[in-house]
Amino acid sequence: MSMLSRRTFLKYSAAGGAALRLVTIAGTKSSGKVIGANDRIRVAVVGIRGRGSSHYSNFAKIDGVEVSHLVDVDSSQFGPAKKRLAANGAPEPQCVEDIRHVLDDRNVDAISIATCNHTHSLYTIWGCQAGKDVYVEKPISHNVFEGRQCVEASRKYNTVVQHGTQQRSSQERANEIAALQSGNYGKLLVSKGYCCKPRWSIGNKPIETPPDHLDFNLWLGPAPDQPYHANLAHYNWHWFWDFGNGDSGNQGVHEMDVARWAIPGATLPTRVWSLGGRFGYEDQGQTPNTQLSVYEYGDVLLVFETRGLVGKHDGFSKVVHNEYYTTEGMIKKGLFYPADGTEAIPVEGGNPRQVTPGKEFGSFLAAMRSRRPEDCNADAETAHYSAALCHLGNISYRLGEQAPFNSRSQTLGDNKQVVESLQTIQENCKAVGMELADATYQLGRPLEIDPQTETIVGDDEANLMMTRNYRKPFEVPQDV
Repeated sequence: MSMLSRRTFLKYSAAGGAALRLVTIAGTKSSGKVIGANDRIRVAVVGIRGRGSSHYSNFAKIDGVEVSHLVDVDSSQFGPAKKRLAANGAPEPQCVEDIRHVLDDRNVDAISIATCNHTHSLYTIWGCQAGKDVYVEKPISHNVFEGRQCVEASRKYNTVVQHGTQQRSSQERANEIAALQSGNYGKLLVSKGYCCKPRWSIGNKPIETPPDHLDFNLWLGPAPDQPYHANLAHYNWHWFWDFGNGDSGNQGVHEMDVARWAIPGATLPTRVWSLGGRFGYEDQGQTPNTQLSVYEYGDVLLVFETRGLVGKHDGFSKVVHNEYYTTEGMIKKGLFYPADGTEAIPVEGGNPRQVTPGKEFGSFLAAMRSRRPEDCNADAETAHYSAALCHLGNISYRLGEQAPFNSRSQTLGDNKQVVESLQTIQENCKAVGMELADATYQLGRPLEIDPQTETIVGDDEANLMMTRNYRKPFEVPQDV
C-alpha cells in the first residue's frame, strides 16, 4: 500500500499546485486504447466514505473488475475500507489522498467519484482529460456551467461518463415513463417530484483546526478559503452553498431527473421560480429545508416539492417519489388513478427504452467495454440537464425576497398542484410549531431561461450564479 501523505503532497504542490495541475493522455482510451471484452477493468474510487463505500464494494464484487486505488482527502478512511475489501477477497488497493496522483497512471481505466458536490465536475473533467472513463455521483455539477463542461469533456476525449441518478437504470421506471408518454392515459399537464426526507437541525459547530487526518486544502478544492468546522466534514456540507445544493440537489436530483424524463424532449425550461426557507429551527446551515420549485415547459409544468421537517409529526412522513397528472387522471408508482374515481389500474404500453442491465455500475462497465453511447444509462448530458434544474431553482430562491405566509403572490398562479404544494408546506410548518400569522418565507425571483444558450435572459445577477469564482489551482476550465 502506498499512501500519499499531506507532507508529500505539499512537497509536490509548490507554487499553488502547478506540479500536479495537468495530466497526460498518451496511451489512454482517448488515444485509441479500447478495453477488450475479457480485459480486467481497474477502477480508482474517489471519495470512499458513505456512498463511496458502495462504489468500491460493488465494483469489487464484479468479475473482471479490480478496485486498484482508494482516493480520499481523509486518510482515516483508508483502514476501514481496506479491511472491508479484504473481507470480500479483493486485492489490496493503493491509497492516495490526491486524485491527481492517480490520473497519470495508465493502468487505471476509470475513476468513480463519490466526493462532495463542489468537486464532482472538476474531477470528472480531469478524468476525461486523462482518458479515464468516469462514474460520477449525483449531482454531476455544483452549478450550471460545470455540467455543460462535463458534457464537452466527455465528447472531446471520447470517454464514458455515467451519472449516479440510479432510476435511469430501472427498466420498471423506463416502462412507466413510456406508458405515460404513450397517450393512453391522457395528455401530461404536471410532472411532479417529491424529496421529503428528515432534515433536522445540524446545530452550530465552532471554528477549529482541521483534524490531522484531513487535508482541508484538498477538501476545499474549488471553494473559497474559509475556516474549518465539524459541520463541513463529512456530511453536513450539503447544507452550505459553497459545497452543496441543499436537499433539492442531494436526494432531490434523483426525482428531478425522473420528473424531467417524463416530459418528452425536455432539456431546460423557459421559466423557473422557487420559494421556501430554513424553517423550524436556527442552526449553522444555509440551504432551505423546505422548498417549492416550478419549471415551465410550454403547456407542461414540472413541480418539485422538498420538505425536510418530516418524520416526527403525524401526517408528515418521508415521501420520495414521482407523480404525473394528466387530462385523464394521475399516475403514481406504476398505477393509473382515473379522474372519475374508478379503480386504479397498472400502466402499460408505449415504447420503453431498453435499459442496460446490471444497474448503474453494470451499465457503466458495459459502456466502457462496448464504447457504445447507448449502453450508458445516464450519460453526461442527461445528468447536466437534470442537475441544472436543481441549480436554477436554487438561484431563483437565493435571489428572492421575504414574503408573508398570509399573503398571496401572483407568481404562484392557480395551478392546482402548485397551490396544494404550498398548502402542504404551510401545514407542515404549523405541525412543527410555527406561527404563520407573522412568519415569512423566501419568494424567489422568476427567471426567464434561454434553453439554447443556457443563460438567464436579462438578469446579469442571476447569470453570475450560473458559475462561480474558482480557487486556484482547482479551476473548472473554460476550455476543456
